[in-house]
Amino acid sequence: MSRFITLLLAVLLTASANAQQYQPVDEKSEVKFGIKNFGLNTGGNFKGLQGVLIFDAANPGASAFDISIDANTVNTDNNSRDNHLRKEEYFNVKNFPRISFKSDKVIQTKGAYQVHGKLTIKGFTKEIAFPFKASIKDDGYLFEGEFRINRRDFKVGGNSLVLGDEVNVTLSVLAKKK
Repeated sequence: MSRFITLLLAVLLTASANAQQYQPVDEKSEVKFGIKNFGLNTGGNFKGLQGVLIFDAANPGASAFDISIDANTVNTDNNSRDNHLRKEEYFNVKNFPRISFKSDKVIQTKGAYQVHGKLTIKGFTKEIAFPFKASIKDDGYLFEGEFRINRRDFKVGGNSLVLGDEVNVTLSVLAKKK
């Protein structure tokens, strides 16, 4: 029995040893969002990407993502709107300066991967899952994915009747070895 436990530990340690730690490169990454406002498509982006991505393409189960963005960097190319979005009714950046995602599991799917985890915005945490692709780039990986959330799940925008509920988020994150 002790041989079995020793062998199991050796296999687990070897599998996790192949996973590499990466750090997002904020200036070469994009976190974009789109939403309907007064019936028109509008959108913006965030900067201030931080965190650690542990990734093993051959063994996605050994992968883990723990990343966040600076909510104060919300940019819709309209200063007045951006300042409004920083207020309590929207992102409440004074009390909740970061938007974060922490994965629970990563699995391989046909031609891509899927990540499951917890998204936290404005102190509210919801389980999400979305597909992503990982391609080798610049001594690291480029992670690309897209998902939808309901802004009301995170109490963003209150009961606005002119703001759509569905938010489309597009990610293009370049991460390099730590």
